[in-house]
Amino acid sequence: MEEIINRVAKSKLKTFDLEEVYPEGKRVLFDIKDWLFQEQILKEKDFRASVKNHDWSQYKNSFIAITCSVDAIIPSWAFMLVAAEVNLHAKKVIVGNLELLETVIYQELISFIDFKEFEDVPVIIKGCSEKPIPASAFAFLIAKLQPIASSILFGEACSSVPLYKAVK
Repeated sequence: MEEIINRVAKSKLKTFDLEEVYPEGKRVLFDIKDWLFQEQILKEKDFRASVKNHDWSQYKNSFIAITCSVDAIIPSWAFMLVAAEVNLHAKKVIVGNLELLETVIYQELISFIDFKEFEDVPVIIKGCSEKPIPASAFAFLIAKLQPIASSILFGEACSSVPLYKAVK
């Protein structure tokens, strides 16, 4: 009887799991619609009072996406005013939805990762995740790995999809 050899374990194949770099912290969609008159009109004096009287400390170490879910004309300064307050407590603040928030988080994370260990080796990007990883995060990762990896695959070692192979 032949010994079973784990060729994956013996290969140079490196796995990159975006879930492993997922930053912990509450994600919050902060909707300013409740601070509008009849959820339609921004009255500057009232809006500023709402911003001033809000307990911003509840967002400590959170990731915040500021939005307005109703069809109202909101001046840019209103989002900036909210951001100026919540920035004092939150890890990250953007104007947009939660998907955009995750995209921005991953774009920044990936830009700071040292990819030296992935030079001239085959890389498999793990696909399954419990965390909300946006599709764009995978595109950011490909952009960083493609110039240095010998090949890039997606999925698991036992069932991967080839994405790129360097031409030598």
